[in-house]
Amino acid sequence: MLIHHFLENSAARHPAKVAVVHDSQRADYHEINARADRLARCLCDSGVAKGDRIALLFENSIDYIVAYYAVLKAGAAASPLNPGLKPDGLRHLLNDLEPAAVIAGLKAERLLKAADLNTLGIKSLIIKSPKQKWSGFPSPVLTFEECIAAPCDGNLKTGIGPSDLASIIYTSGSTGKPKGVMLSHRNIVSNTQAICRYLSITPDDIQMVVLPFFYVMGKSLLNTHFAAGGTVVINNRFIYPADVVHQMIEEQVTAFSGVPSTYAYLLNRSPLANRKEKLRALRYCSQAGGHMAASIKRILVKALPPHTQVVVMYGATEASARLAYLDPAFLETKIESIGKPIPEVSIRVLDDMGREVPDGSEGELVARGPNIMLGYWKDPQETARVLDQHGYHTGDIGFRDADGFLYVRRRKDGLLKVGGHRINPIEIEDFLMATELVIECAVVGLPDKLSGRKLSALVVPRDEAVDSETLNRLCAGGLPNHKRPADIIMIRSLPKNASGKIDLEKCIEWLIRAASPNHIEENLNDVTSI
Repeated sequence: MLIHHFLENSAARHPAKVAVVHDSQRADYHEINARADRLARCLCDSGVAKGDRIALLFENSIDYIVAYYAVLKAGAAASPLNPGLKPDGLRHLLNDLEPAAVIAGLKAERLLKAADLNTLGIKSLIIKSPKQKWSGFPSPVLTFEECIAAPCDGNLKTGIGPSDLASIIYTSGSTGKPKGVMLSHRNIVSNTQAICRYLSITPDDIQMVVLPFFYVMGKSLLNTHFAAGGTVVINNRFIYPADVVHQMIEEQVTAFSGVPSTYAYLLNRSPLANRKEKLRALRYCSQAGGHMAASIKRILVKALPPHTQVVVMYGATEASARLAYLDPAFLETKIESIGKPIPEVSIRVLDDMGREVPDGSEGELVARGPNIMLGYWKDPQETARVLDQHGYHTGDIGFRDADGFLYVRRRKDGLLKVGGHRINPIEIEDFLMATELVIECAVVGLPDKLSGRKLSALVVPRDEAVDSETLNRLCAGGLPNHKRPADIIMIRSLPKNASGKIDLEKCIEWLIRAASPNHIEENLNDVTSI
């Protein structure tokens, strides 16, 4: 089984079934498979060979899906990149990736032009409806339209196998600089099949996708529903959450997935709770992408229809997406837990010497399974740091309880040393979220001349009536002195990276800049300070 077999098998079983809905466009499995075959043939004819890397620069779209599966059919490795990158950032990643070809959507053409690709040795450039002049480019520049219209005699035979490289996905950089995670066909296929099993995904499922496909969780939503022969509804307008809820009702969506900030805004900036009786088809909502406070999980349960389950999941790009999930039957009794390992995966809690610790004791979560990556692209040193004889070292510190449920307490390097105390910022964030006055927040450590480091909180208030004085008073009554933030700064929305996770480095930048009176005067629409 190879990844593109998901598409081919569904096209054989359900050729006329709608596979993708995107705004007014609808495409069935036969259409997508035929277009992917033709684009794959075009890639092979342009010199792309087995094992070559191909960069994809698209917003979520039908064209992205065609390009993704076409690259795999051609025997190459798909590397989806964020089309919102700056030119220097894109050039840096392309220098690292050394792609044989780049396939880009309409909105990415200006970015490609600005990145100056002439010296990168790219064999071909394929662009959707190009508007720029590419006459001086050293390699052929083809239109996406002509490639998907070219004749093709069926599925290509490229000689690739399950252990071959299928994708290089760059991490979000939330814990350091982005790293290229190398995933094989076996890695992704095994993870996809496990997710389909524990979520019971069938051809009747309709998945709303608001997460980008270049993010590992977005990629997983695509593969799982194409594997099952389901339908994917693409919505790129999450900036208007009410529109998302409306489309969920209109398309009779059965599944919705997001990271913590997705749910924070869905709960506070959309009519989700008021329209829940119309979400009759919604079978479950899944959450991954980091810690979500128990208070938000409980609010989410109340905002959803009684029949809709909330599925908490845990994973990493290095695990092809998923490592563990919490069975919804245990959500209330184990609400802080990430659940148990998914099928075919094991997770042990180890000390610094690689020894398994007793239940209830903290250690690092270390995973093994067929979904664990091949390694980091061009980075054997970092690969050796996280992959060893014990498995994949997640960098997360947690424990297993007596019932076998796993918990994550913090990142291995995530404690803040403040005034001689070692403090877990997640504990303070959870306290602030539990006040139900806050949509989302980030607690970080900032340099301080007197104490060396102080705690600062960047907070998105639920409404204008919430001020820093109120939150300070609640912290004084509910937290020990050494865990109280020295500063609480209000902001309309927290800085995010491309996958929707909170960007802590940018939060720190905001807080440092917010300490300047000039900054506050210039940014009254965005930030207020105590």
